Amino acid sequence: MDKLRTIALLFLVSVSCGPGESQPAPAQRVDPMPAAPIPANVSAARRTPIVVVAHNVLPSVVNIQTEATIRRRATDPFYDPFGFFSGQERAYTSQSLGSGFVWNSDGIIVTNNHVVEGASRITVNLNDGTQLPAKLLGVDPDSDLAVLRVDSKKLTPAPVGTSSDLMIGETVVAVGNPFGLSGSVTTGVVSALGRSVPSQEQGRTFTDFIQTDASINPGNSGGPLLNIEGRVIGINVAIYQNAQGIGFAIPVDRAKKVVQDLLRYGEVHAAWLGAVTATLTPEEAKRLNQSTGRGALVARVFSGSPAQSAGLRAGDVITAVNGRAVDSREAFSTATATLAPGQPIELTLARGGSSRTVQLRPADPPASLGLRILEEIAGLRVVDEQRSAVISDVVSGSRADKIGLAQGDVVVGVNGVEVSSTKELNAELIRGAERSSIVLSVARGRYVYNLTFPMGV
Repeated sequence: MDKLRTIALLFLVSVSCGPGESQPAPAQRVDPMPAAPIPANVSAARRTPIVVVAHNVLPSVVNIQTEATIRRRATDPFYDPFGFFSGQERAYTSQSLGSGFVWNSDGIIVTNNHVVEGASRITVNLNDGTQLPAKLLGVDPDSDLAVLRVDSKKLTPAPVGTSSDLMIGETVVAVGNPFGLSGSVTTGVVSALGRSVPSQEQGRTFTDFIQTDASINPGNSGGPLLNIEGRVIGINVAIYQNAQGIGFAIPVDRAKKVVQDLLRYGEVHAAWLGAVTATLTPEEAKRLNQSTGRGALVARVFSGSPAQSAGLRAGDVITAVNGRAVDSREAFSTATATLAPGQPIELTLARGGSSRTVQLRPADPPASLGLRILEEIAGLRVVDEQRSAVISDVVSGSRADKIGLAQGDVVVGVNGVEVSSTKELNAELIRGAERSSIVLSVARGRYVYNLTFPMGV
C-alpha cells in the first residue's frame, strides 16, 4: 500500500541520506575503512571505553544503499520546461543511503523503515567493503523499523542490550554513515527519555524516543546507539531540523519485539487492549471529579474487548501499569507497547475519589475489528466495488451522516495510507485502533476530502 503522504516527524528531518524529489541525482558512497586493531603499545589513558566500543562495534555496522524507480509526468517544468512531452510519464532511478547493523549471525540486518521504503533494490555494504544484495523481510511504519536478510557467513552481530535502565546523563555512542561517510563515530549523553514527537499525520505521535546530543546526521538512520559497555540501546532515527545537539533513537526494547514479530509473522502482532486513551487535563479531572491530576484518561471502551472484560469504563484514569506510574496517554502507550497477546498486566485506576486495581489480559484483535471501529466511530459500512472500498450505508444521526457522507462515496485512504479494498481498510484501522482519532480520505467525484473522527465517546 502506498503512502498518501510521507511519514515524517513534525519539525524533524528524516536522517536517511538521499536526493530531494526535484533533484534525482545519484547518492554517493564513500568506501568503508575497516576498523584498525588497537595497537598493543597504546597507553591505558588513550584506550578509553569509547575507543573500545568503537573498535568492537564497527564491524557490525553496515551501509545500506537503495534504489527506487520514480515515475513523474513530463509536465513537470524541471523535466519538460517547454511542454514537448505533456501527459507522458518519465521514469528515473532514485538512490539513497542509510545505516543499519547486524542483529544476529543468521544474516538479519535492522534499519529504519524510511531507509528502505519504496526500494526496488537494496544493497548492504559491510565494514570490510563486501557488497551483498538484501531481501526485505518486513517493515513496521509505526515504529519506523525494518528487517533485512543477507546471505553471508562472516557477519559480526552487535551486542544487544536493554533500554529499560537508561539514565539521563549516561554516555552513548552513535555509529553510522552520515552523508555516506561509512563508519563514523560520535559521542554524547542521554539527554532525555520517553520523548513524544508529533507526526505530520493527524492524530499520530511517535512515543518513547531516546533523546541524545550525540551528533546524528543525514545517513545515520538505522545505525545503532550504544551505551559505554558497547551494547545497542537504541536505533538512530531523527534529528530536529536546524537544531544542534538534538537527536532521537528508538529504544532497543521496543525494537526487540518488532524484530521478533517481523521474523515470525512478517508483520507486528500488536496486543489489543480495546481502550482508547487521552492525556488527562486539569479541566477533565475537575469535570470527572478525579482527585488525581495526571494519568491516561479512558475515552472509550470497545464492546467485547479485554478492557471491557477487565471492568474499565470511559472516564476512568489509568495511573499505573504493573506498578509503574503513567502520567499521560503517551506514557501509557509506552508501557504497553511491547505487550504480547495473552500477557496479563495490572492497571491501577482512579474512578471518582477512589483507586482500584484490575487485571487485564490483552488479546489478538478480532479479524474484522477495523470495520467494526469504522461503524462504531463514524457510522459507516463499506463494501468492495471495482477495486475500491465504497460506502454502502451511513447510519442515520452518526458523525458521518452529520458531515454529509453518502452511499457511493469511496474511502481511498486511512491515517495517511492509501487503501483500495475493505481488507486493506480493515488492516489499517486495526493498526490505528488505539489512536486518539482516525483520518479518512474520502473521494467524491474529482475531489478527495480528509476527515478526522475522534475515537473518544
